[in-house]
Amino acid sequence: MSIALFNKIDKTPVQNTALMIIDNLLQRKEFMYYHVDTVHGIHYAEVITAQAAMRAAHKLNDAERLQSLIKRYQAALCEEEGRVKNTRNHVDVNVYGILPLEIFKHTGDHKYLEQGIAFADGQWEKKLPNGLSSQSRYWIDDMFMIGALQLKSYKISGKEVFLTRTTLTVDAYLQKLQKANGLFYHGEEAPFFWGRGNGWCAASMAQVLTVLPEQHKYYISIKNGYIKMMHTLLQLQRETGMWNQLLDYKEAWNESSCTAMFAYAFTEGIKARILSENEYGPAVLKSLSALLQKMNLDGNLTEVCAGTGQSKESTYYLERPRITGDLHGQAFMLSFILSVLEEDI
Repeated sequence: MSIALFNKIDKTPVQNTALMIIDNLLQRKEFMYYHVDTVHGIHYAEVITAQAAMRAAHKLNDAERLQSLIKRYQAALCEEEGRVKNTRNHVDVNVYGILPLEIFKHTGDHKYLEQGIAFADGQWEKKLPNGLSSQSRYWIDDMFMIGALQLKSYKISGKEVFLTRTTLTVDAYLQKLQKANGLFYHGEEAPFFWGRGNGWCAASMAQVLTVLPEQHKYYISIKNGYIKMMHTLLQLQRETGMWNQLLDYKEAWNESSCTAMFAYAFTEGIKARILSENEYGPAVLKSLSALLQKMNLDGNLTEVCAGTGQSKESTYYLERPRITGDLHGQAFMLSFILSVLEEDI
């Protein structure tokens, strides 16, 4: 049964926007890096953008752009040549493993498969008594960072252990961190519903539910957590089609990266027949229209919150810099576009 929502979308500007974002990424001379103490490597925002760009180029049958993307990142992934020293000691750098796994998907070169799986297994080199990775910090973005790599490893290898790790983590985070309204505080000492922080959780659950069998032991738990969150997010969407930097603060500014994340989560839920198309479809269309207007002619998404630590003060969030072309926004604008273009799961 087709989904009428997709018949209401003019795909041409959507596809053109995807190509603009890909070209924007290819034109960046430097990689975005993450360096904190002993933790360093290609930043997760660039990794997620690169993976989405490769998937988009493949979806659009653009072999030239796909090969350009592979060439850009193949050099970066040649660890044996010492070009990139990516550590494997932190959740934010281990997620890097999705990039070699994506390259393996398009090239069939097993060295990239081995590298990606090594990063996934590395998350479980030290296991907690409850079975979780020692990289589990109970920060809300971990749900995506850990889940994305383990889920990608499952999709590529078919090995059940990776799905088990994914669902164990997502369920544990839901049980510990989700509030009664379905949303997530940025942290125990930061009692605010920050947009992008909640976006990681929404995107993570949406990704998992697209592949999780209904008979799986954690399916009901994750589905219920997802539906609870989506219901509240629907109520909090602004008339502009956007969501705010602090979700429940009416005076907060419209923020683009979380809007793309929530619209992505809605679209995946509709395709999986978990969310009502009649109820959530109009919200997707409003978000798509709003986000397309937030793109500039250089392929940059505007009004994206800068990287954000935790704070006890709401003014800290409300006054965060608004960045144009930040890769957190580029990544999920592409992911949302892909969700719209890939009309089936």
